[in-house]
Amino acid sequence: MIQVPDELIKLERSAEEERAKLAGLIGDACDAQWRRWREASAKVQAALTAHAEAAKSNRYELEQAVKKAVQHAHDDPPAG
Repeated sequence: MIQVPDELIKLERSAEEERAKLAGLIGDACDAQWRRWREASAKVQAALTAHAEAAKSNRYELEQAVKKAVQHAHDDPPAG
């Protein structure tokens, strides 16, 4: 089982939040938000690659585990 560091989950969540902000935007606002999403996604990809290399793990499997962890956190009801 692949260990998923919290930092990777935070980065992926941040990228997903930037992607969600694209909804309904057009023109310059869309272009600017698209760049923010692209930058956040690039950070995720770089961190995934670095972690997979350092841990000598399969990068694809790590990425899928991160996406699954973020999705599960999104699907879980709020605590309290």
